[in-house]
Amino acid sequence: MINFNVPPCADKAMDYIRECVKNQKICGDGPYTKKCNEWIEKKTGTAKCLLTTSCTHATELAALLVPEIGPGDEVIMPAYTFVSTADAFVLRRAVPVFVDIRPDTMNIDEKLIEDAVTERTKAIVPVHYAGVSCEMDTIMDIAQRHGLKVIEDAAQGIMASYKGKALGTIGDFGCFSFHETKNYSMGEGGALLIRDRKYVEDAEIIREKGTNRTKYYRGQVDKYTWINYGSSYLPSDMNAAYLYAQLEIAEEINDARLAIWKRYYETLEPLARAGRIELPVVPEGCVHNAHMFYIKTKDIQERSALIDYLKKNEIYAVSHYIPLHTAPAGRMFGRFHGEDRYTTAESERLLRLPMYYGLELEQVDYICGKVGEFYR
Repeated sequence: MINFNVPPCADKAMDYIRECVKNQKICGDGPYTKKCNEWIEKKTGTAKCLLTTSCTHATELAALLVPEIGPGDEVIMPAYTFVSTADAFVLRRAVPVFVDIRPDTMNIDEKLIEDAVTERTKAIVPVHYAGVSCEMDTIMDIAQRHGLKVIEDAAQGIMASYKGKALGTIGDFGCFSFHETKNYSMGEGGALLIRDRKYVEDAEIIREKGTNRTKYYRGQVDKYTWINYGSSYLPSDMNAAYLYAQLEIAEEINDARLAIWKRYYETLEPLARAGRIELPVVPEGCVHNAHMFYIKTKDIQERSALIDYLKKNEIYAVSHYIPLHTAPAGRMFGRFHGEDRYTTAESERLLRLPMYYGLELEQVDYICGKVGEFYR
């Protein structure tokens, strides 16, 4: 069976985890957490990175750092995304306002955002689907003219960029995921990227249960106390150690994934030219990270049949998100602005093929061969 995903693991991971245990430092903000933060800061150019327990918590932390967002306020986002994108703001009793996506990239349609802005709008949350950037120049211009914050959901976007800028560093805040399905993993984990250093102290306090314990550990105060609201967003240093081993070989992992993605694309291109499937689109100025490889079938019935056919041939392929505005919670907490022209229709056509570090090119050829067989 060719699995859909195999979590990445670097050779040094177990050595680093054993080091944590040996040094009796396995809780949050240990040496490996700091190493990961520093690596991400250097790689992306962000002012500050704070490792978190998940991308969900990174997004919640970003929402808490924007005091303007409160009950009844509105946050614009696509409906084609994971639930955490909306949950972070629903927890603040804000209203997710969903707008349609572009059919080429599956990202939020930047041309529809401004029409959704009201006097209650406080933020825009672009989601960089498949590690391919949204049209950030347009989004940042809208945000600047209307005084809105931009929180990038870059869960799938590490090592990807837009016009030379790392995803997650363009808006006010950026959120990475290190879930086991992502390019780099710590099992469960994430990171908050902060563009403006004026938010760093508040972020550290919220992340440390509302205390100034981070300043205490740095020797800036002689004892720590409860300062503000907060929660525990610190991952175990053992998780960070597992991640750091991958970050040390990040380019190797990225190059391997790009080679797999390219093989898929080139092998399936004749089928796309024949009009049987559609392939991913990477706009000019965007550098992607091969987070996923997907194809689009004619409709949901054809997709279901193809999934079954691949499964019979020992290949595990999957669909992706159910649009949030069609879910019970989406109807309860949010609203869709404008026409759902593409969100639902395109989501029902999209099929994700196996993609992970370690997938052999011969396996890619086999998968593509079976896709071709299905259409023949």
